Amino acid sequence: MPPELTRIIEATPSSELTFLTTEYGKPFTAAGFGGWFRDRCDEAGLPHCSAHGLRKAGAARAAENGATAHELMAIFGWLTLKEAERYTAAAQRRRLAKNATRLLARPTDEA
Repeated sequence: MPPELTRIIEATPSSELTFLTTEYGKPFTAAGFGGWFRDRCDEAGLPHCSAHGLRKAGAARAAENGATAHELMAIFGWLTLKEAERYTAAAQRRRLAKNATRLLARPTDEA
């Protein structure tokens, strides 16, 4: 975990292993958390945001910063390479395109 997140979790009072719970004190289901987060985003005036979107943004950022597919799997809990490789391949395409666009402006040798 990032050090700042570790610090926040350690400072959070909790008698349980689950930090985010429903109004009934029970752990969220994945769908339940997504719906709860959606409501909070809407209340904050951020209708374009979602828990899934933040997860995708995190995976894209990690891949852009050089994370491997296996590192993404470890961070995001994916069990197969398919999802992780989607992010690493997209990051690689962006790097290749950035490098290749420099070649467009380079003068050609006229023999």
